[in-house]
This record gives sequence, structure tokens and C-alpha cells, in this order.
Amino acid sequence: MKRHICLVFALFFASVILRADEPVAIVYDTDIGNDVDDVMALAMIHALKSRGHLELLAVTVTKDHPLAAAFTDAVNTFYGEPDIPIAVVRGGAAQHKGRFNGLAEETKPDGSLRYPHDLRSGEHAPEATAFLRKLLTNRPDQSVVLVQVGFFTNFRRLLESGPDEISPLTGKELIKSKVKLLSIMAGSFQTIRDNNRYLEYNVRLDIPSAQVLAEQWPTEIIWSGFEIGIAATYPATSIERDYEYVEHHPLKEAYYLYNPPPHNRPTWDLTSVLYPIWPDRDYFDLSTPGKVTVEDDGFTRFTPTEEGKHRFLIVDDIQIARLREAFVQLCSQPPAK
Repeated sequence: MKRHICLVFALFFASVILRADEPVAIVYDTDIGNDVDDVMALAMIHALKSRGHLELLAVTVTKDHPLAAAFTDAVNTFYGEPDIPIAVVRGGAAQHKGRFNGLAEETKPDGSLRYPHDLRSGEHAPEATAFLRKLLTNRPDQSVVLVQVGFFTNFRRLLESGPDEISPLTGKELIKSKVKLLSIMAGSFQTIRDNNRYLEYNVRLDIPSAQVLAEQWPTEIIWSGFEIGIAATYPATSIERDYEYVEHHPLKEAYYLYNPPPHNRPTWDLTSVLYPIWPDRDYFDLSTPGKVTVEDDGFTRFTPTEEGKHRFLIVDDIQIARLREAFVQLCSQPPAK
């Protein structure tokens, strides 16, 4: 009998361990093309996926230019994942091409694409709101982490969506049922260059959506403020040396097109990807619980409250050094396939 009981407990704890090690299922919502950290974060996502820590359910794009989705598909294809679903915003805030999304159209001397991919334009991709409703409807409860590193448009529209043929639930009900966490790169929660009221870009580009999301989102939100990304910059020496395993690398070329080395690029978007995947590895500390309010000029005001569902990331000097090393190792990891 004792042996039977011990076996039952052993199987129980083994199942707990297996569940704890399951990859984190994420949707990556990006304004790719506005800054190269979106590309770096996507490269890191593929490295974490290849190591079994992450499942990339889809990429949704908040930059409203056809080549943003095309370049996203090119990067996914480069990393051996050409079938990752991509959905896009319609009528989004930023509609210019950006400095590096044109890489999706670059060709070799023989006329073939430098970075092969199937999705040649965002015009052929589904609109994000209905796409997200369908994706969440088909997922288990509390199983999805949403990572937003661009504007608030896509997730605000999801939040405000109504019942339809996809689901009888409202967007808010669907999020509450299916989403475990929202990890956001947005706002500022410390003094930035002697400025106590820094207005961060991702918020400023669609302030109404940021206000609605901050006020009405039903799950926990972890905010990575502007101050975190500028603390842990990515070393230019890695860009210059660690991507030479292929003649053309989309991350390296995007980095040069955006702003060539020797500058060290802030890692804003990477921080919002890393936290929900490894929240217990002490890369970050968290603020006390509270509530973020987005004011009319785009300033993010944090008010501590015991029942608050919002927290923001904090880092010290040791964590900054560890983050920088983790980012270099993950971003520069060659494709698994």
C-alpha cells in the first residue's frame, strides 16, 4: 500500500514539473519597422522557441504598412518558421515604410529574394481583431500571454470587440477567460534624462487606445517602461561580430539600416518578451501592485493600490549586466532549422 501511495505522489509531482516546463504560448504584437529592437525581440523569440521555452502562436502587426508584415514573414522564414500566422492592423497610427522593412523586397543577382518568404504584402494578411478573437477562442483557458511592443491599437480593438460568429463572448470576456498576462513595452515610470514627465512613443502614437486599455483590461499587466530598455543596451560589438555565420542576416542588416554601429541600441522590446518567459530568474524586480492611468498627453501615471493588477519592471546594475548577456546569447543564436 505504501508503495502504491508513493507511486501516486511521484506521478503527481512529475506531472507538476512537466506542466511547469511547458513552453509559454505567446502572441507577439509589434510595430516592426519603427525601431530595430522589434527585430531583435523576434530573433530572441525564435531562440527561446528552439530551446523549448516558448510557443509563438502568431505575430500581429500595429505598423500599417504592407512591408511590415512582409518583413516579419521574412524574419520568421529565415529562422525556419515560415508558417507562423501574421495578422495586421487596418487604419493604424504609423503608416510609413520604416528604414528597414524594404529588406523584404531585396533581391539577389539572380532576381530571387534575399530573404525568401511567402507573404509579400500585409494587404494579403488577415485583420488582427477577428484573427485574435478566433485564436483566443480556440485556446485553453488562461493559456495565452500577450506581448505588446508597439501601439495599443490591436489589443484595444480586441478588448472592445463584441460577440460575433466566432464567439458569443465580448472581447473583454474572451481576454479574461483565455489570457494569463499582458506584457507591455510602454510608458515611463522613472525620471528620463532629468524629465519627470517623459512621454513614451508607443503611448503617444495612439493615446486613446492606450487610455482604454489601461483602464479596462481585465488581466494582470506588466509594464516595461522606457527606462528599462535604455538601461540595458545591446552591444554594437555583437552586431559587428556575432552574425557572420551567414552572408546576409536580417537582424544585422536591419540594425545597420536603422542606425549603424558603433551605437549600442536600447533593448526596450526584448525586456517585455523575456519577463513572461523567465519571470523567476531574477532578471527583473517588480514594483508594488497598482494602477497605470494614461493621461491626455500620453504620460503614464502609476498609483500604488493593494488590489491593483498593474506592475512595472525595475532593474539594478547586476540585473542589467545579466540582461545584456542574455540578449546577446539569444539574439545571435543561429536558426535551429
